[in-house]
Amino acid sequence: MLSAKDVLALIKKEDIKIVDLRFMDFPGLWQHTSYPARSLTESSFEEGFGFDGSSIRGWQSINESDMLLFPDPTTARMDPFTREKTLFMICDILDPITREKYGKDPRHIAKKAESYIASTGIGDTIYFGPEAEFFLFDSIRYATSPQESFFFIDSTEAAWNSGRIEENGNKGYKIRHKEGYFPVPPSDKFQDVRTEMTLELEKLGISVECHHHEVSTAGQSEIDIKYDTLTAIADQLLMYKYVIKNVAFRNGLTATFMPKPVFQDNGSGMHCHQSIWKNGVPLFAGDGYAGLSQEALWYIGGLLKHGRALTALTNPTVNSFKRLVPGYEAPVNLAYSSRNRSACCRIPMYSNSPKAKRVEWRTPDPSCNPYLAFAAMAMAGIDGILNKIDPGQPLDKDIYDLPPEELAKVPTTPHSLRDALEALKEDHEFLLKADVFTRDVIDTWIDYKMENEVLALELRPHPYEFELYYDI
Repeated sequence: MLSAKDVLALIKKEDIKIVDLRFMDFPGLWQHTSYPARSLTESSFEEGFGFDGSSIRGWQSINESDMLLFPDPTTARMDPFTREKTLFMICDILDPITREKYGKDPRHIAKKAESYIASTGIGDTIYFGPEAEFFLFDSIRYATSPQESFFFIDSTEAAWNSGRIEENGNKGYKIRHKEGYFPVPPSDKFQDVRTEMTLELEKLGISVECHHHEVSTAGQSEIDIKYDTLTAIADQLLMYKYVIKNVAFRNGLTATFMPKPVFQDNGSGMHCHQSIWKNGVPLFAGDGYAGLSQEALWYIGGLLKHGRALTALTNPTVNSFKRLVPGYEAPVNLAYSSRNRSACCRIPMYSNSPKAKRVEWRTPDPSCNPYLAFAAMAMAGIDGILNKIDPGQPLDKDIYDLPPEELAKVPTTPHSLRDALEALKEDHEFLLKADVFTRDVIDTWIDYKMENEVLALELRPHPYEFELYYDI
C-alpha cells in the first residue's frame, strides 16, 4: 500500500522514466496516457492531470470535455512490457469545476457500492473472486463493410486442423470440441505460456491459485486469482487482462476475452465468488442449506430476483448471449444449487471451513466492465438481505434431464442483449440506492448499448443468412 511519497521515492530509486496513468472507460476498456517521470510531484496526487473526457465513450459532451485524472498511489506497479522503465497507476476521475468524483467513472461506482454496504450495517467488507476464461489463438482475421463480412480464427491445437499440412509434419494432438478440460501436453500446447502469464501476475502482486486448459478447443484457458475486496479485485482484473494479452502477444499469439468466438463449442465465462464479512467474521456461513446462513440465502434471493437485469451489466455484449444457451455448460437457469453447475448460482462445497463459505454467481462473462458488474451484483445481493428475499427451493436435479413441463417453471436469463437491456430498464431501482448507480448512468448505459451494439448488429446481414436465403 504505497503512499504518494513512496511512489516518488520508488521512481527515484528505480530510475523510472515514464509514469503511465490508467483508467476505465464506460463500456469496459482500459485507457492510458503517459508522462515523463519528472512530471509527477507530490502535488500531482492532489491537483490531478487534465484530459479530454468527450473523447471517452459514453462520457462527456464536447462542451464539457475537461476532466481530471487523480492517480491512486496504492495501485502503483512496474509495467513488465515496456522498453523503458515505466510505472503505472490506476486513476480516479474528477470534475475540474466542482472537484467532485465523476458519476460515470466506473471505479467511483464500485467504491460507492462498498461504502453503501458498510453503511447498511450488514457487513464491512465484500469479497469477489472472479474466474475469467479466455482464448489463445495463433491468428485472427475479421472485416465488415457494406459488401463483405467475415472472420477467420486459427489455432494450432484446434480440432479443425487435424488434417492440415504443417511445417515438419502435422503431429496431431488436436483437442476435440468440448474435450479441452485438463488435458496434459502435448495436447495442451499452452502450458508454458500460461505459466509465463502466472509469473508476470505474481510479479504485480496478484496471487494466482492455479491455471489450466478449459473445455473448448482452440486454446481456451483459465488462470484463477485469489479473491479480494470489490474495487481492489476489479483493479486486479484489469491488470490480469493486460498481462494475458501482452504475454500472448510476445509469444506470437493473440488473446481474447470475447465470450463466444468459436461456434458449436463452449464459450468463456467469469464465475464470480462472493461473500460478506463483518469485523473479520464471515457472514455467509451457517446451519442452513449447504452450510449457508440466512443472510447468504437472502443474498442469493436478491441475485435471482434481479438476475435478468444484472445480465445487462454482467453479460454486456451481443456476443455474450451466444454463450448463454443450453448445451454448452452455460448457466442459463435462474436457480441455485449446492453442486449443480447448470444453475446460475452455485454454493461451492470444496471446504467445510466457515471462511470458505461463499456464493458463486456463474452467469457473468469477462467482456464486462468489472467495476460495474461487481457493484451491480453486490447491490442485488444486499437488496436481497435488506428485503429478506426468499430464493425459493434449490434445484439439485440435473436441469438438462428435467421434463419440459417442470423446466418451463424455471426462469431463465435473457436470450439477447436487447432483452437484457429491457430487463434493466424495468428493474434498476435496487441499483439507485445511495446513488451508487445514478439514473444518468443507467440511461447512458442502455442508450449506448442499444445504439452502438444492438441496433448496429441487427441492421447488418450475417454471412449465414446468405446460406439460408440467397437462392430464395
